[in-house]
Amino acid sequence: MVSLEILISALLPIVVTLGLGFFAGWRHDFSAAQSAVLNRMVMLYALPMSLAAGILSIDKTHLLQNRGMFLWLASGMIGGYLFFFLIFHYLFRKKLGLAALRALAVAGPAVPFVGTSVLSVLFGNESSVSITICSLLMNLFQVPLTLVFLSVATKQASGEVMERTDFFRHLFSAFQEPVVWAPILSFLLVMCDFQLPHTFKSSFTLLGSATGGVALFASGAILYAQKVQFSKGVFANVASKNLLLPALLWLAMALSGTSHALISITVITMAIPSASIAVILAVRFGLYEKETASTLFFSTVLSPLTMGLFILFLK
Repeated sequence: MVSLEILISALLPIVVTLGLGFFAGWRHDFSAAQSAVLNRMVMLYALPMSLAAGILSIDKTHLLQNRGMFLWLASGMIGGYLFFFLIFHYLFRKKLGLAALRALAVAGPAVPFVGTSVLSVLFGNESSVSITICSLLMNLFQVPLTLVFLSVATKQASGEVMERTDFFRHLFSAFQEPVVWAPILSFLLVMCDFQLPHTFKSSFTLLGSATGGVALFASGAILYAQKVQFSKGVFANVASKNLLLPALLWLAMALSGTSHALISITVITMAIPSASIAVILAVRFGLYEKETASTLFFSTVLSPLTMGLFILFLK
């Protein structure tokens, strides 16, 4: 059984880094515009290098041996993204950009930051597979699709008329982003049995290792500028991310007769709080920064309680 101390030790660095960014914003050391510059550095350089280094270190054989975990995590991350996007956009009539950011915040867990601490304690070496799969799904599917939706939403907000061919143009534009083509290229190289030489790995990770800290620090400064608020939208996002989606996945897996071990690692992985990529994209496009940043904050702060409940019942 994982202790509350382990959960807190995994999540405390996220909260502290967000808090430092918030403090820097309060002191006017960093403005929202300067935070956007930091996020641009993360999106164009640090994050693509970090993703490439991580994916190129994957053991192809180990990944192929865990097809069941891949399918269920894909159901949670891809299926969950599409499900909540359709719910927010068509049922609740939210605008395209807001629906895309909400879907990403709900279906995108912060596995690289939290998973290495919590999942490794619970599941040992098997946790590395779930972390790898989640990173692949987020950067091969969720991020490109969100980029397309946000690009279209930005054009709609400017009053331009959308043509049918515009969607494909935005799709092509999304795949030109380093954060999209870098993991895709890396994944294809892994499938071709290419391994990144150890001597080059440090060249990728030196800047890449700054990704999480810089992104969270910038998000904290944005939290101050945007004035964190707990609205109905934030409540819906946090409840869906921390409780509803993991519970729905748990129910589906139980009804299908999936083994308890696979249910445990999949559900607890999906119960990890929201990833900062949603805030990075919100700032990049200047859309719904306040709600997205507030969702990240409250999802993280409440996650020791919500994750603890799932761990208690599953383990």
